[in-house]
Amino acid sequence: MASKPKPKANRLIITCMKNEGPFILEWIAHHRAIGFDHVLVFTNDCDDGTVELLDALALRGYVTRMDNPYQQVGNGYNPQKGALKFAESLDLVREAEWVLVSDVDEFVNIHVGDGDFDSLIAATNDPDMISMQWRLFGNSFRDQYDDILLTQQHTHCAPKYCPAPIQAWGIKTLFKTKGDYVAGAYDRIGVHRPLKRRIDGFANWVAGTGKPVPEDMADQGWRFGIRDHGYDMVTLNHYAVRSTESFLVKRDRGRVNHVERDQGLAYWMRMNFNMEQDFSIQRRVAATKKELARLKRLKGIKALHDTAVTAHRSKIAELMSRSDMKSFYDEISDDKLTLLSRHLNFISRAQFNDGPETISPALINRLKSVPVL
Repeated sequence: MASKPKPKANRLIITCMKNEGPFILEWIAHHRAIGFDHVLVFTNDCDDGTVELLDALALRGYVTRMDNPYQQVGNGYNPQKGALKFAESLDLVREAEWVLVSDVDEFVNIHVGDGDFDSLIAATNDPDMISMQWRLFGNSFRDQYDDILLTQQHTHCAPKYCPAPIQAWGIKTLFKTKGDYVAGAYDRIGVHRPLKRRIDGFANWVAGTGKPVPEDMADQGWRFGIRDHGYDMVTLNHYAVRSTESFLVKRDRGRVNHVERDQGLAYWMRMNFNMEQDFSIQRRVAATKKELARLKRLKGIKALHDTAVTAHRSKIAELMSRSDMKSFYDEISDDKLTLLSRHLNFISRAQFNDGPETISPALINRLKSVPVL
């Protein structure tokens, strides 16, 4: 871990990474361009240049990187929850004004004012917490990996009204640390929202609509529902699959939260939404590109990014040479699943959980006659 300069943050993102090298710079550039100023990264057994790139950025004060200490935390924590438990004790976290737990495939997309952090805080009247609802973005019919901005490549997504699958309206929560506990009135940092409320009463907590979060979420809940869904002020664009080739790498490396669950056919079907297009985040592309170019001008950063891109492409080639992965690739890119990605509103919650094998040929034939918008 790089130790200089001593890190400080006012608006901090906490994340875990494993082999995310090619995607790091765009993600950091986007979030710096909208007003975040530091990232705390816990890495997990990377071998694609992720650690080297992050350490180079850490030496310049942009990030703080640590090997994930979840096994030392004890109590059987998985990698992500163990990392968050450890983060609660860090001065970097406790001294920040705002904290967001977010993954490198999640992009904060602010719709008010200039599309930046200050505009969001002003529009929501400076609350204690803001929960941003996922909008699931599919592969946009891109099978091959390209070193191009995700926010430009991937514009196809779920509709705004999307009650199923349950992941469609999952949230991540931006919260203030001010108060007696690490998350204001809460003393635990959760994956989706602060946990373990210690102060009576309901926090000043709003949704992406700008409206108050229902009080029955005070102590539990990780997603919105029909009564409180919406994206009026802010969306969390979730590029969970990226390209089909990149998804092979994601599946191969495993997960940091639900570590026992395979990211197989069912996962692909429920996260690969190509039903509508949304270009709203692209109003920030110019600012992201400017910040990205500045980062790449720092000594050694572009070369480390390029090394990670090469490693990603090599990993794709290695996986495609395996019969099991090639078969999986052929299945998720075939006509059936491509067609389904355009019409996932016809799929039941049970079918999302069970996977495409449960979908009848009769339904597939009917979907072939549905016009594409």
